[in-house]
Amino acid sequence: MQATPTAASAHVFDATAAAFQAEVLQKSMQVPVLVDFWATWCGPCKSLTPLLEKLAAEYNGAFLLAKVDVDKEQELAGAFQIRSVPTVMLVKDGQLVDGFPGALPEGQLREFLAHHGVQPGAPAQEAVEPETVAVDPHAEVVRLKEAVAAEPDRDELKLDLALALLRTGAASEAEVLLDALPANLATDDRAVQARARLGFAALLQDAPSLADTEAALAADPGDLCALHRRGAHRLVAGDSEGALQDFLEMLTRDRNFDEGLPRKALIDAFRVIDDAQLVSTYRRRMSSLLF
Repeated sequence: MQATPTAASAHVFDATAAAFQAEVLQKSMQVPVLVDFWATWCGPCKSLTPLLEKLAAEYNGAFLLAKVDVDKEQELAGAFQIRSVPTVMLVKDGQLVDGFPGALPEGQLREFLAHHGVQPGAPAQEAVEPETVAVDPHAEVVRLKEAVAAEPDRDELKLDLALALLRTGAASEAEVLLDALPANLATDDRAVQARARLGFAALLQDAPSLADTEAALAADPGDLCALHRRGAHRLVAGDSEGALQDFLEMLTRDRNFDEGLPRKALIDAFRVIDDAQLVSTYRRRMSSLLF
């Protein structure tokens, strides 16, 4: 039985166990194949799969997208040890080389592909952010507040202001702005990142200090709650790699701790950290532990 292209793109098809060898493994010898494990009942799949289809069309053959319905293809899901959906795997040269669980925003999907040398087939579509000059975050808050006052109907400015407020530590004020955003902006990559930052800020609101947390870990190195708290402290303080090390250590010790908190902490940190290379490195390490 041959896998057939969907209407979304000639580069997207439904993969089956019967055709997996020919349609995925063999084709991956010529072009990378992204395998999307999904289910009809999965909420996050409804946002991730259309994004993957969009990128497959835009990249115009630079990669293929193989969609696997885990309910229909339980043999494939079992072979890849899929424990949750969505889960995405990248196959190149007949080998599984990387992957990630959960739904990522479009920007991080592009970073994931770029890290593995996958670039859009249509160069004109390449979205490259220009380098920006570093500005004082407090000055930026003042500037954006004036801009919002001048144009109160421009919700994009309010999102910019919320992000600037988070950089100054004004989490409560930023949260009010984020809660008031319309639906189209609430799912913007930057809004998702801001929500992740708020989660770490809320965790530390009434938490012990970093020094007290370090003391707790010195007394009990197996205290995963303290390890998680130290990771949050490090992330807020700008020590991105230190935070990722703590969260990865949690995953190594007990991936199921507190209903999957280690994996969630890593994914939230990936959304917050701007260093694409660092994120890619730790995403691969997370994938190697999970799969």
